[in-house]
Amino acid sequence: MTPHNEAKKGDIAKTVLMPGDPLRAKYLAETYLEDVVQFNAVRNMFGYTGIYKGKKISIMGSGMGMPSIGIYSYELFTQYDVENIIRIGSAGSMQKDVHIRDVIIAQGSCTDSHFAHQYELPGTFSAISSYSLLEKAVTLAKEKKINYHVGNVLASDIFYHADTTSVEKWSRMGVLAVEMESYALFATAAYLGKNALTLLTISDSLVNDEPETTAQEREKTFTAMMEVALEIAWWNRSVHFLILIIQ
Repeated sequence: MTPHNEAKKGDIAKTVLMPGDPLRAKYLAETYLEDVVQFNAVRNMFGYTGIYKGKKISIMGSGMGMPSIGIYSYELFTQYDVENIIRIGSAGSMQKDVHIRDVIIAQGSCTDSHFAHQYELPGTFSAISSYSLLEKAVTLAKEKKINYHVGNVLASDIFYHADTTSVEKWSRMGVLAVEMESYALFATAAYLGKNALTLLTISDSLVNDEPETTAQEREKTFTAMMEVALEIAWWNRSVHFLILIIQ
């Protein structure tokens, strides 16, 4: 038990799916898992454990932003012996060829945050996903004929940015999309010797004139990304996942 999680040791699987939105965690657990038990409701950050195709899997919200996922992922890794966290969230496109509802498999994460400052490194840390999880995600996306992209994303501390040229600058560097959590998740996993992956569905575009998705659609209809994450967890039978579902 921690200040943010009322679960007891053993309540949470080694595999956790993590959306930012706790209501998405609830939807996923009720839709895809059997024998579901809720293990957390502190601050309404819902967490559930259940069975998917015979395998124990947990799903828990992370909240918005790097401070929030930094707290929950650190506690899951260190207090509940979680080995793998897969973030499943939404993102805004920064490239013309990345469209609404396309799936991003984040190979790496750039940031405007100082999250890694805590490690006192003599340089800049490149936060990347765990390759075994990344490779399986690509294989599944191909099999399911999903429109997907693999590459860098931006994890930003700022939603309403005063610098109106920032999107153009990151886009020029080939960054696919912007969200708010992946860098902290990847850095925390690296520091603790754990595994992490981020899967994102494009909910809006910063460069194309496309209608953005609604809050309800983001909660309940980004199923391609969700099913890829579940299949990764099921496939990797020797590794238990805590899939942190992020908005």
